[in-house]
Amino acid sequence: MLYAKKTAAQKRIDLRETLKKGGAQQFPGAFTPLSAKLIEEKGFPGVYISGAVLANELGLPDVGLTTLTEVAVRGGQIARLTELPCIIDADTGFGEPMNVARTVQELEDAGLAGCHIEDQFNPKRCGHLDGKNMVDLDTAVKRIAAAVDARRDPNFLIMARTDLRAVEGLDAAIARMKALVEAGADAIFPEALKDIGEFETVCRELAPLGVPVLANMTEFGKSELFTRDQLADAGVSMVIYPVTLLRASLGASERVLDAIKEEGTQQSQVEQMLTRARLYELVDYEAYNAFDTGIFNFDVPTLDIDSNNANL
Repeated sequence: MLYAKKTAAQKRIDLRETLKKGGAQQFPGAFTPLSAKLIEEKGFPGVYISGAVLANELGLPDVGLTTLTEVAVRGGQIARLTELPCIIDADTGFGEPMNVARTVQELEDAGLAGCHIEDQFNPKRCGHLDGKNMVDLDTAVKRIAAAVDARRDPNFLIMARTDLRAVEGLDAAIARMKALVEAGADAIFPEALKDIGEFETVCRELAPLGVPVLANMTEFGKSELFTRDQLADAGVSMVIYPVTLLRASLGASERVLDAIKEEGTQQSQVEQMLTRARLYELVDYEAYNAFDTGIFNFDVPTLDIDSNNANL
């Protein structure tokens, strides 16, 4: 009820233990606090919070328009509702190394388990679009070093993302990944790799450094949507699905709106909706009712659906 029982510190420990397992651990992307709760109920080991999703939720493109405050506040709202560790996209760190340092501490305070910081400069682009502008190696290294130096909880995960593959090729990207690990990165996020062979190469090259590698399985991107088994066999430790739930939800919303407009009612779409009883289950109405029946004196519906759709 209200907040997760597990502390942020414990969630960070859990995240590191999960990544040690390898095997392409799956982290679906949450776009609301309640979607994080759903991810937890389905048995996934962690939650990913995409910068693109946070921007899109505000009606903005993913070009670096969101602020640290917006990201930290929304990230904290999501993280506080789940027992799972949450990793958040911190874009470029919202400025120069001092800004990166503040970003890490704000995200720690918000209850996140880790973040990743990339090596583009503003105006940044989605990692699966062309025309990305990259900072030089020195700047990229300083960002990661500042992040590592600023964290107060040594278990807060600092992940380095590089978009260099699409600009200078795989060899240059791997060289940069190794430099970012030397600067203190705990994990590596190589964006927009071309095929499974490139994931295998990256994992093989980084294996001596002992850092987990992340794969981004976003729809409509540069990479094929590989299965968990394919990525695990390649050596990937963590897989994210950053925009999947947002796209699915908006697609469903659009279909319902079309039905209302064309048919004059939502009736044809009701069977596809989450029932009222299931929604109440997700938000744990029963616990609030038990907490203080003098205030929360409602009846929680059952999961049975009667002929009048009373529980929808």
